[in-house]
Amino acid sequence: MNYQETINWMFNQLPMYQLQGASAYKKDLTNVHLLANHLNNPQQNLKCIHVAGTNGKGSTSHMLASILEEAGYKVGLYTSPHLKDYRERIKINGVEIPEDFVSEFINENKSFFEAHDMSFFEMTVGLAFEYFAKEKIDIAIIEVGMGGRLDATNIITPLVSVITNIAFDHTQFLGNTLEAIAFEKAGIIKPGIPVVIGEYTPETKPVFLAKAKENHSEIYFASDLVSVNYASDLIGDYQVHNKKTVIQTISILNSQKEFTIYETDIKSGLLSVMKNTGLQGRWQQLGEFPKIICDTAHNKNGLEIVMQQIQKEKYDTLHIVLGVVNDKDLNEILPLFPKNAKYYFCKPNIPRGLKATILQEEAQKHHLSGTIYHSVSDAYIQSKNNSTKNDFIFIGGSTFVVAELPLNKGI
Repeated sequence: MNYQETINWMFNQLPMYQLQGASAYKKDLTNVHLLANHLNNPQQNLKCIHVAGTNGKGSTSHMLASILEEAGYKVGLYTSPHLKDYRERIKINGVEIPEDFVSEFINENKSFFEAHDMSFFEMTVGLAFEYFAKEKIDIAIIEVGMGGRLDATNIITPLVSVITNIAFDHTQFLGNTLEAIAFEKAGIIKPGIPVVIGEYTPETKPVFLAKAKENHSEIYFASDLVSVNYASDLIGDYQVHNKKTVIQTISILNSQKEFTIYETDIKSGLLSVMKNTGLQGRWQQLGEFPKIICDTAHNKNGLEIVMQQIQKEKYDTLHIVLGVVNDKDLNEILPLFPKNAKYYFCKPNIPRGLKATILQEEAQKHHLSGTIYHSVSDAYIQSKNNSTKNDFIFIGGSTFVVAELPLNKGI
């Protein structure tokens, strides 16, 4: 199979959470251990940082990668989901994994994948570990897909474990209390390995402390230990928490004396995250007159912060292009959105996308008024056509909405 045929096979024939939801979730690590053994355990040859959390783990992972790149290291970065191209998930120093490597890996191991009913996510994790090991990287930043304890990435022994924060998301898998979700995320804490907690609540802190004590792991609460005066090209208000988490993690790496990262590396790395790593969709500006911002925030915690930042903007009229997935709790997120905006309701182009007609009906119950559009693109174009230079356009509600935007055609 060539690259496109390989990707089609992966997407269409195997379960994948971002398309299917619950049917793609596996409740143990048996398969990924089988796969790792089949590949001769490439993860054992990697030095890693493991990053979990409800929100911010993508930004945190990319910031860490950028800083380490600035320090002169060969850095592997594994994240999910992708926005435009599957290969965004696996990068070395900002360069995506070659198409040929993806095709050859899948073709060589296809019979094994089929025999053991490997999920899309398990295959992708195996691909990342294999690629990073063969390329002899200095360090890998590995982002958890969902949860932590049962996530396919959780077969590594990292130098540092990182948990950005805990909020309600994926409750059908992770539990419907903050304590339960924290327990799943804390599953990445390993014996004797230090752990950095980005943010905590009265409900989650005891869970982290208990797990760290059980594993004899040093625990660092970054929000209490770090003050941030570093600028970044990631300008969302929520990035202040992620920067604290990153700086604490870098401090631990330095103390372990396996890596040397100077303050100049931190400064330049934080200012060059998008350039160094290709990160997109985090309070990203796509236009100036009118100002156009997109953001991948999609749960209550993330959207609250984004809506607060919108309120700080000055504009004549606010236009919001909005789409969500069909398992989203609309009664939880729709009250967060401003009532004085013009809404452009749309459906992200994936099977899990919620029909725009349903979204409009539910939004009207919360006094949000707008028009239905056949696609994200149509909604986005119409929002620009309806705007004057002093207006403000926001596009979001789902990672998959942002994925359909022309992100490389910004200001």
